[in-house]
Amino acid sequence: MSPLFLSFFLVLNMVDTTPCFVKEYHQALTEDQELQFINKYKNSTKIDVKAYVVSLKMKQSKYKFFPWQKIKVFNKYKKHLEELISKHPKNVHLRYVRLVIQEKIPKMLNYYSEVKEDKEFLIKIMNEKDNADYLDTYIVKNTSL
Repeated sequence: MSPLFLSFFLVLNMVDTTPCFVKEYHQALTEDQELQFINKYKNSTKIDVKAYVVSLKMKQSKYKFFPWQKIKVFNKYKKHLEELISKHPKNVHLRYVRLVIQEKIPKMLNYYSEVKEDKEFLIKIMNEKDNADYLDTYIVKNTSL
């Protein structure tokens, strides 16, 4: 094998296939950045993208002043996330964001019943070679897996 071919092969394998919306989601660290992400992607029809939009909409409850406002916003989008998962139970992005949310929110919100199921699903996905392998690093970094 020629050195030029080997170099070309190595460069091809190092190409980052992570979609922009996944990178941008993980880079949104402030309320303003989260709102920019939501506004940019809110009209997307792609389920993968919707997972992250709904996740950040749920997170907006954090910025409400009154506890009942926090709960109202959180529950509204939790319901939306659960509906998406029931329609698309094998979507890795939906399962990933749900696990992140369930592991990071206070237990008093009573949203942790699917942690075991999501972990099992994500472990199985991470052990397979698929077109979402780019997500494996995020899963390990942001969840207890």
